[in-house]
Amino acid sequence: MRRNFERYYLSGDLHFITCSCYHRQPLLGTPHRRDLFLTVLEQVRKRYEFVVVGYVVMPEHVHLLISEPQKKNSSTVMQALKLGFARRVLAEARRRRNPSQASLFDSAPQHIWQKRFYDFNVWTQRKHAEKLRYLHRNPVKRGLVVSPELWLWSSFRAYSLGEAGPVKVNAWEILKMKVRTPVA
Repeated sequence: MRRNFERYYLSGDLHFITCSCYHRQPLLGTPHRRDLFLTVLEQVRKRYEFVVVGYVVMPEHVHLLISEPQKKNSSTVMQALKLGFARRVLAEARRRRNPSQASLFDSAPQHIWQKRFYDFNVWTQRKHAEKLRYLHRNPVKRGLVVSPELWLWSSFRAYSLGEAGPVKVNAWEILKMKVRTPVA
């Protein structure tokens, strides 16, 4: 695993982020889990004040196109998102566990996410459109649906149909202008 890679923050760029489930398992493979992930994403969006430009939740990974957050940075956002979702999933698994069954046969996941995440700075309008098109076409490419509007766990319907989904998309009013103090 590559250890000392650089992330570029405070550039004003959008960030195209990909994170995968542990060992690429389909831990987001049910509608309930995908809905839960989007609930946590909206909570984290509000808490750290960033714009979600686009998203798609696939059975074993997630793509996000987001602005830089007003509070903290994208690494903190991803930590809060992954941890918030994992805690809920693991708590649900613990509640469903039958104490009379041997724990050796327990199929509850111990890990939800791969370590780290992939972050690509999007600095041009061309790349912005490319990444948004890529994430919206992902469910079609994978054969999950025949057209992007049929996948309910993406921002495509917000763009094409103007629907308000579980995550507020393109809420640019959340960003505040940052004024740098002049250096004497």
